[in-house]
Formats: sequence, C-alpha cells, structure tokens
Amino acid sequence: MAARVSIGVSLKMYFGHRQARDWFARVADIAAAHPAVRDGSVELFVIPTYLQIPAALEAFAGTPVLVGAQDLATEDTGAYTGEVSGAELAELGVRVAEVGHAERRRHFGETDEIVAAKTTAALRNGLTPVLCVGETERGDPVEAATATIRQVASALAGAPAGRVLVAYEPVWAIGAPEPAPAEDIREVGHALKEAVAGLTEHPGSGVIYGGSAKPGLLAALGHTVDGLFLGRFAHDPSALAAILDEAQALAADTGGSPR
Repeated sequence: MAARVSIGVSLKMYFGHRQARDWFARVADIAAAHPAVRDGSVELFVIPTYLQIPAALEAFAGTPVLVGAQDLATEDTGAYTGEVSGAELAELGVRVAEVGHAERRRHFGETDEIVAAKTTAALRNGLTPVLCVGETERGDPVEAATATIRQVASALAGAPAGRVLVAYEPVWAIGAPEPAPAEDIREVGHALKEAVAGLTEHPGSGVIYGGSAKPGLLAALGHTVDGLFLGRFAHDPSALAAILDEAQALAADTGGSPR
C-alpha cells in the first residue's frame, strides 16, 4: 500500500509581500500540474508570514496545497496584544500551525510548557500542529531519539485528539550548509515514527525531517521519515518541484524502510 508523503515549506521572514506572491503563483502552478499532489499521495503545505496568509490562500485556492501559520497564541481570544489566535487562523482557512521551532525557543524564550499550550491550542481549533523537536548538539542518535520522543510526549500531554506532524529538526543542523547525516536522521526518524504510531489519540500523524533539507535527501532517508520540512532550499520553485518528484517516488515505493 502506498504511503502519503508530506512536504512542507516555511518561508520564515525571508520574503517581502510582492516576492511571496510571485513565489505562491509559481508554486501553485507546479502543484496544480503535479500528479502526486493532485491525487493526494504527496501532501504539500506552505507556511508564510501572517500578513502573507490571505495572499497564499488566494493563490492556492483550487489546489490541494495547505496553508499554515508560523506560530499561534496559546489562547483563543482576549487581551493579548500582538498575538494571533488559532481560532482566527482556522476561520481564515489555515490548516496547519508550526509550533516550538528552535528559533522561537532561542529568541523568544518559549519553554516546553508554552510549546505544549500552543500544541493544545492548535488541536483545539482543528489545526494540525507541525511540532518541531530536536537536540541542540550533535551526539549519539540513540540519545537524540530518546530526547526528541520525550519532547513529543511533553508537548502532547493532555492535548486534544487530532493529527500531528512531528518535524525532527536537529538544532545544530538548522541553517547549516548540509543537513544532518542521513544515517543519523534514519535512526532518529525510525524511532520517532514508532513512537508516533503509538499515539492512539492522534491517528494519521507522521514524522518529517527539517534542518537544511534539500533535493536528494528524501531518497536517502526512504520510509524512515514521512517527508521533509523545507526552508531556504525551497526558495527556488524548481528545487521544490524536484523534491515533489522524489516524494512521488517514495509514496509509490512499497519496499519498506531502509535501516
């Protein structure tokens, strides 16, 4: 049985509004023409800035592409100046919300408790959290797997039911010239997938790899992950198109996971 492969892109704060609109248009054309995106065997989601969300929703209307948000508030309403709630995001048509990215933790002091509250807020509003986990320093993959599984458990403790996409992003690999070594990702990804498969309250959940992910990586990882979470290497739509082709091949491959 073919497996669905998830490919996500976070634009962070790299694009201005006009540049983002141009990128959306080009990616919408690619998605509309791509057979695996059209038939659902490859899930594509795009996470722009808050201000770019309406333009993204407009550009991807009529395609299967999901639009996400890079963050959300812990609360749904109230006196929280500058915050954006999951309730309003869902009302707009946003489908996924990034939670717990290492940059949010480092620059804005987000704790495990805040990440858990935001994960709960996403699920409470029918959004799929893209839950970012990862070790801060490169070390033994078995220890990394243990640490990331613990982070997932912490974020989901007491959370409502619903699908979760766990984004394994080793902090030391974010923004690096190369992703983490494929053998390390395979080890951690396999362990995370086993743990996520046991989350009975979160059916349909999966594990994707981020952290300088780029073309060629998915083929090396195989079914030890369920897809990729891309950053700057997807700024070129042609590179994203190549990764969608790799995802299509992986989705059609029923040969099992390389170890």
